[in-house]
This record gives sequence, structure tokens and C-alpha cells, in this order.
Amino acid sequence: MALFPTIGIIAKHQDAAQVQTTLERLVRYLRARSRELLFDPASAAVLAAPTEQVLDATALGMRCDLAIVVGGDGTFLTAARALAPHGVPLVGINLGRLGFLVDVLPNEIEEALERILDGEYDEEARCMLAARVGEDDGADWCFALNDVVVHKWNTARMIELETRIDGALVNVQRSDGLVVATPTGSTAYALSGGGPLLHPSLDALVMVPICPHTLSNRPLVVTGQVRIEIRVHEGDRHHVRVTRDGQTNESPLRHDRIFIEQAPHPARLLHPKGHDHYAILRAKLGWGGHPHGARRC
Repeated sequence: MALFPTIGIIAKHQDAAQVQTTLERLVRYLRARSRELLFDPASAAVLAAPTEQVLDATALGMRCDLAIVVGGDGTFLTAARALAPHGVPLVGINLGRLGFLVDVLPNEIEEALERILDGEYDEEARCMLAARVGEDDGADWCFALNDVVVHKWNTARMIELETRIDGALVNVQRSDGLVVATPTGSTAYALSGGGPLLHPSLDALVMVPICPHTLSNRPLVVTGQVRIEIRVHEGDRHHVRVTRDGQTNESPLRHDRIFIEQAPHPARLLHPKGHDHYAILRAKLGWGGHPHGARRC
């Protein structure tokens, strides 16, 4: 039996012309490999796919063996939140800018997918976050691959946050907010706030204050097995938002407590064999390599 017989395709909503060219190339290749294809509404609209092949993200997660995401990191983050609970592995084709998560270029589609469909791939399990606003009262957990950010909204003043880890007080800070990031998210907002880069395989989280009032309030790396509780000062609650992966938010807060912990399911990322995390960091962050090619110290 073929590996990954049913493949879901998820595309970004913008840049229809570029998306269409890439999708047509992708679909042509996958059909030549005799794969059954399912489409999210965005990719279906570009391709005019038959209605019976168009599913929302939840239904895709229940039916496909592999999902291919065409877009940038933002599209990939949306797909990961929807599909990770179903254990569906993801491959990203980069039509965005930085592309830390989507590492296959459009002109590499056939070569990269040939290897993946033949079983020649590297798989990563990237930890995700689960977040809930309010006490343990049955409120739903929401998921994030990069980060959960508690931040001020519609005010010029700082907000006051009390942070606890497994019930123990860490600090009370006045700042513009707090980023709680996974190793995957350590290259995103957390990095802009002065946080460290964490290798994706680490079982760790990083907490990065946003423009803290006290200069000694620095980023803190903790084990991934903790529960983080953030309490918002009562007077600040209506000026605070909780944002996941920079895309979804809750405001105003219905409660003054936010709970964050590692999600029970990771996101499964597939890369062509030989995936090099440090090469991606060099390319995306503009790090220097050897000035004379392969020269070594």
C-alpha cells in the first residue's frame, strides 16, 4: 500500500495567483502518484475543486494521512492548531517570507515530495501549548504551536501580572505583557523580546516579559512539564488580551487567570531527509557562514 494514501491540502488566502500556480503544480504531481486529495476551502476556491473533496480543518484531520500546507508560517500555524490533535503530519511549502516551519520551496515540490512519499524523511515532534482563561470550571483548552501572549490592549499604561509556576510565586511584574513560548516559538515574538533560541527537541518553555518596568526582569526558561498561571490585576483586566500564535485572541477577559501548560499532543512535522535546523537558522537569521566556503577552523 502506498505511503500517505490520502493527502489534505491547505493553502493561504492571499496572493491567489502565486498560490494557484503552486497548487496546480502540487496537485498535478500528487495525482500522478495516485493519491486521493482533499482540500480546505481556501485551496478549493483557487482550484475549483469538487464539493465532495472540500472539508474544513477538523474534517480534514479526521480523514487525511498527511497534510501539505501551501503558504507561510502563519498558514502553517493555523493548520497545526487544527490538525495536531488528530496526529496528522504536516509538510510546508513556502510562499511566505521567513519560513521557519515551511521549508520546501515551490521549485522543489517534486523532488522533496518524491522523497517524503517514498519514506525518506525526517520527522519532528514539536511540543504545543494548551491555554485556558479562567478557573478549572470546564472552560475549553485552546492550543498554540508558537506562543501564548498575555498583553495590554487599548491603553498606553503598563499592566500588572502575577506569575506562578506549579503554584509557586515567580514574580509580580509591570510590563506590556508576557510571552510564553515553545522551542518552536522561540524564533518568533519571544526572540524579538530578547528571549533565547531553544532547540526544537528541548522539553522546555520560555517566558519573556514585554518591555518590563524593572530591567532585572529577564527571560526565564522552565521545564515543559510545568503549569504556568498568570493572574491579571483586577484593574487591568479590561485592557488585556490573550493571543495565540499572533492570530487568535480573547478580549475582554472573562476571568483574571490564564493557565498555560504543554498540550497533550505534539505537532508532527515532516522534512526531506537531511533536514538541518542550524542551516535554517543561518539562512533565516542572516548568520554568517565560513567566508571561504568549506573552510574549517
